[in-house]
This record gives sequence, structure tokens and C-alpha cells, in this order.
Amino acid sequence: MAFPLIKGSTQIVPHIGYPTHSFKAPMIYNPYFEQAGIDAVVVPMGVKAEDYAAFLPTIFTMENVAGALITMPHKVTTVAMLDEASPTVKVAGACNAVKRVNGKLVGDMFDGEGFVRGVLRKGHALQGTSCLVVGTGGVGCAIAASLAKAGIARITLFDMHTASMEGLASRLRENYPALKVETGSNDPADFDLVVNATPMGMEKGDPLPMDVDRIAPTTFVGEVVMKTEMTSFLQAAKDRGCRVQIGTDMLYEQIPAYLEFFGFPTTTAENLRAVAKLQY
Repeated sequence: MAFPLIKGSTQIVPHIGYPTHSFKAPMIYNPYFEQAGIDAVVVPMGVKAEDYAAFLPTIFTMENVAGALITMPHKVTTVAMLDEASPTVKVAGACNAVKRVNGKLVGDMFDGEGFVRGVLRKGHALQGTSCLVVGTGGVGCAIAASLAKAGIARITLFDMHTASMEGLASRLRENYPALKVETGSNDPADFDLVVNATPMGMEKGDPLPMDVDRIAPTTFVGEVVMKTEMTSFLQAAKDRGCRVQIGTDMLYEQIPAYLEFFGFPTTTAENLRAVAKLQY
């Protein structure tokens, strides 16, 4: 395993969250930076919730910080600390990337962008389509926000937590008034895209997040679970003839968006997978 050479000229990208032991970003970004000859390094920084409000502005007083990756438990609290937030941040209610622009903290959200980029690169068009998103927690909100940005025409949201579901619906209507937003049903019939943004259907025998028999073979089906590549839900959809997207695709597809946001040379998800596998 190679380690990046850190110099006085190295640009630092803090990866801020707590705890840090499960962080995957350094194992993907740093091999890519080394391969591409980019003088930068991602550094995990464990910051507890009670210290975060003081820490984030301080880290950006350092001139060699290119930007910060934000993860749990700070994605939601970051929003109120921004000077400028993207529409995706406003809809998702969370932020996972921050940079300094002319002295201001500017934030964006790329969890959903990774999902959308993966779908588009698999040849599934989104402009003017209909989508069902089951699960309106953090990742479900981010995906819904990025789908709206991509130009879908209709979205239906479902979650047992009504407040979360209706809150997301309200933010979508406010920021995308042309988008038809519905809530309260997880019936996957008659949708172009169906997304499981819950842990349901992860293991064999788990209850599924929706009635798979109601999914048309022409529907594109996406998953967010990363622990298991082919979940029982995805396998059931694939068995019906659906094209599918595994959870880790969302992770690798969002990294080029981060690179572009921070001003680094971009790459492809395939290259990132190959480099990470080679190094680790």
C-alpha cells in the first residue's frame, strides 16, 4: 500500500465527521490523487457534534485547505453555517461539501448527484420522467433533490415518518414549482424510475420496501444500500427484467462531482474503482 507524499505545497481536504474509523473517502481519493499526480490529500478529522460549530470556520482560515468533505453527524447542522447554499442543499436539508469562495463558505450536496450520474451514465434519461423514492431520510432527500435538479416531471415520496416525507415534499415544491410532487404511496407501478432509499430488502428474507411484482420490466430500479452489492430487493427487480443500479455506484459516481466542486481534475467512477482496488 502506497502512501501519498505530503509537502508544503499539498492541498488538504479535511474529511470531517465522527467517528472516523469507517471513513472510505481517503481510500478512494488519495490513490487517485497519487495516480493523477495531484498534490492533494484527504485527511480524516474526528470532530464531535459539540465542537463542530467552532471547528468548521476555523479550518477554513488555513490557506492550503481546498475544501472539506462533511459526513455524519454534521451534514444537517452544516446548512445553517453556510453563506451560500445550492438548491440541492436547500431541498435535501443537508450539506456534504464546503469550500471557501471570496471569504464565504459555499456548500453543496453530492449524495444524490452520485445516484443521478450513475443512472444517466447507464443510459437512462431523466428529463421529463416519473420517479418513486421510498425513504425520505438523509440519502432519500438528497436523491430526490438531485432528481428534481435533473429535470424529472413527477415524483412520489413514501416514508412511514410522515413529517420527514411532507417536509421534503414542501421543499421540493418551493424550489421546483413545475415539479409534480405526491406523497403517501409506495406502489411502484407506472414509474420510469424507482429508488429504495431504506435499509429494507438488504438481506434474504427481509421485508421488501415495495411490491416488486408491481414494478414494470421497463422501470429502472436503484438501491442505496452499500453493505450488500446485490440486495434481495435489487435481485427481485433484476429477475423481473429491470435494469438496476447498486448502492456503491452512488459512492463512486459522486466523487467526480466533488473533484469538480473543489477544482481538481476529474475522472470516472470506473477509474476510481480500479485505482482503489489496486492500492488497497
